[in-house]
Amino acid sequence: MRTNNTNIELIVIGGSAGSLQVILEMIKKINEKLDFAILLVVHRKAHSNNILQTLLQQFSPIPVIEIEDKTEIQNNTIYIAPADYHLLFENKNIMSLDSSEKMNYSRPSIDVTFKSAAEIYGDRMIGVLLSGANADGVEGLAYIKKNNGKVWIQDPETAEVDYMPKHAVEEINFDLIIKPDNLAEYINQL
Repeated sequence: MRTNNTNIELIVIGGSAGSLQVILEMIKKINEKLDFAILLVVHRKAHSNNILQTLLQQFSPIPVIEIEDKTEIQNNTIYIAPADYHLLFENKNIMSLDSSEKMNYSRPSIDVTFKSAAEIYGDRMIGVLLSGANADGVEGLAYIKKNNGKVWIQDPETAEVDYMPKHAVEEINFDLIIKPDNLAEYINQL
């Protein structure tokens, strides 16, 4: 089950309602040394504290960092988009935050980050869309494909809230359908 993506420099994982459990299971099983960064864009309340970072770090073998404006990207690190900010890429080294209007009722918007990452990383990225209740992420996945990136979608039948992945499966020419228990395995093979 080799995925043949040794040139991957970034994985962006987007999720909403029902995605946290999938992320926790993935983090528990990922390798201690990755040759790329992982970025999590998860819908949360506007004034959330950074408990998500603390929670994930308890289970992660690699550093988990909540992004601040102008955060430098390092391999072998998991980054979390902060609540109430869109996350953008200035280049392959720097991430920035933006507080412009919400997209799909969300800030951070998965679409905004997927599109920004696709412009910078092109075929060197993977976009992963997990469980969620709105359309955020589908347009961004289409943009990733347009820029020759890879698209992985959670199997809607395994999603706690299937709207986002189901919509994506119907609309996008995806590369892989993942189940929560094999996401880490695919990542570890990169």
